[in-house]
Amino acid sequence: MTTPRIDLVHPGDLVPADLALWNDLRTTTATAANPFMSAEFTQAVGRVRPDTRVAVLRRGSRPVGYFPHQRGRWGSGRAVGLGVSDCQGAVLEPDVHLEAQHLMRACSLNAWEFNHLESGQHLFLPYATAQFASPVIDLTHGFEGYERHLREHARGFLKTTRAQERRMVRHLGPLRFVHDERDPAALRALIAWKSAHYRRTGRRDPFAQPWITRLVDLLAGTAAPDCSGILSVLYAADRPVAAHFGLRSRTVFSCWFPSYDRTLATYSPGRVLYLRMIEAAAASGVHLFDFGRGEAAYKNSFKTGDLLVHEGALRTSGPGAALHWLRREPVRAAHRLVRDHPALKQAALRTLHAVGTARGR
Repeated sequence: MTTPRIDLVHPGDLVPADLALWNDLRTTTATAANPFMSAEFTQAVGRVRPDTRVAVLRRGSRPVGYFPHQRGRWGSGRAVGLGVSDCQGAVLEPDVHLEAQHLMRACSLNAWEFNHLESGQHLFLPYATAQFASPVIDLTHGFEGYERHLREHARGFLKTTRAQERRMVRHLGPLRFVHDERDPAALRALIAWKSAHYRRTGRRDPFAQPWITRLVDLLAGTAAPDCSGILSVLYAADRPVAAHFGLRSRTVFSCWFPSYDRTLATYSPGRVLYLRMIEAAAASGVHLFDFGRGEAAYKNSFKTGDLLVHEGALRTSGPGAALHWLRREPVRAAHRLVRDHPALKQAALRTLHAVGTARGR
């Protein structure tokens, strides 16, 4: 089989036939049609990040695959939306055979960095240096089937969440859940809560980067079958108490930005919101509810299983690749060391807490 020809285009230059083929390939070849891997997500990133490109692979004049990426200075590449994208890789016909180094040369890249590479991306998996669990809920048997799972495996968690729901009604007023809220004020409230949480916990606030705020605004107005922005809000007596913004395809819901009113933390409004969201997602045809990479006790309580995502970088030879290694790998190795040693991890968390406390003064 001959090596496909590779053309580089901006995502905004893709024609409707490309968008349709891209999403059809995801539907027919991927285990889960994650919306972060949709053509619409890459197009949205392209509108806020001018360094976004798509390598279009062709046999003759026929497209057979797409490789979205961002190209920075000195040929340093990264996955589209790296830092906020929860699923990464290429979209290829199953019989496409390609050497990774050839793809890098065609894209004028000396490195391509990823931190949420999906399993099944065989072109890039040899370059992964770590893997992480992404907790998920299997909703193929609907919400009733999922509720049975919770009663069998997390009965206490379900019981306390329902009790907190009733407690909120008694003390705060009637609850109202909106699965797909279109009020811009609700999105602004969520971003304010989330930014405050990042600052309070000593973490980097992604919303301090204007392109991320613009990306969320764009996706909040996107309503395509393979990528729709969904803002879910839980109200108590018309007061927003918890909210979440995520993306969905026809069958996959990807969690992204959850938060809640911290003054009401004793009511566990986030857990109550998630239970309502899962029920609404199941009713709308979602088969997989993906919490995304990251450790959290609530994810372990809600989940029915895990997917694996991978971190690493594909590099060519030469000074540009060496410079990328020097900039990234010592930091990545330090992160791995902290993650793998509980004492170091606890010390790091205490430091982050101290930084957050200092920011709040």
